[in-house]
Amino acid sequence: MALGSYLRVRVRGAAHLPDSAYLICFNHPSWTDPLILLGFWPDARRRLHIFGPREMNMSVGKRNAIIRWGERGVPFQPGGRDIVEVTRRATAVLRGGGLLAVAGEGRLSDREGEALPLEVGVGHFALLAGVPVVPVAISGTRWIRFGKTIRVTIGKPVTLGGLARGRAGARQLTDRVQRSLDVLLQGRHDTRRPGPVGRWISELFNERPWLIEGRDGASSRNE
Repeated sequence: MALGSYLRVRVRGAAHLPDSAYLICFNHPSWTDPLILLGFWPDARRRLHIFGPREMNMSVGKRNAIIRWGERGVPFQPGGRDIVEVTRRATAVLRGGGLLAVAGEGRLSDREGEALPLEVGVGHFALLAGVPVVPVAISGTRWIRFGKTIRVTIGKPVTLGGLARGRAGARQLTDRVQRSLDVLLQGRHDTRRPGPVGRWISELFNERPWLIEGRDGASSRNE
């Protein structure tokens, strides 16, 4: 993998992985995160799929297009317009013995070393498929430098025992995953910015519309 020649990727916690199918919930500070999971995930027994948006505008979503070209994507329409079909595809991957990796925050984060509040879809997919959730902390990808060590820390599976039914159970499960992910991320941050090449690579396919909107709004207010 090309990223492997530019970065050092260290994966810890592979012994925690279940013998059966599971959902992976990872934090998402960079466009490189799903590609790193695809290239370095230690469980070769099952095919790994990435849950991500299908962008109709090819000026964005290039990373997701790369994943789809490799037939590893479970794409969805932003805005939830195809939620029923997407849920069917996501749970079919898990029920078929595959792995599904979900960026639980629901968007790119601009934070290193901490996770945004997780979306309840993490728990919803896992409950419907009857599989545990494996929390995965990715650190070091927000700002990329040549030779930098990226750490992928795999936590213990969060199981389905003792949960309420329906959406309440999905929320309970998601909250459990949030707590596990927060613990894995403690002390895992590097805010040093790289040089021009590293900054370019770091932001190459990063789509952060809330930052763009903020700049546009500021510009319009100043006009």
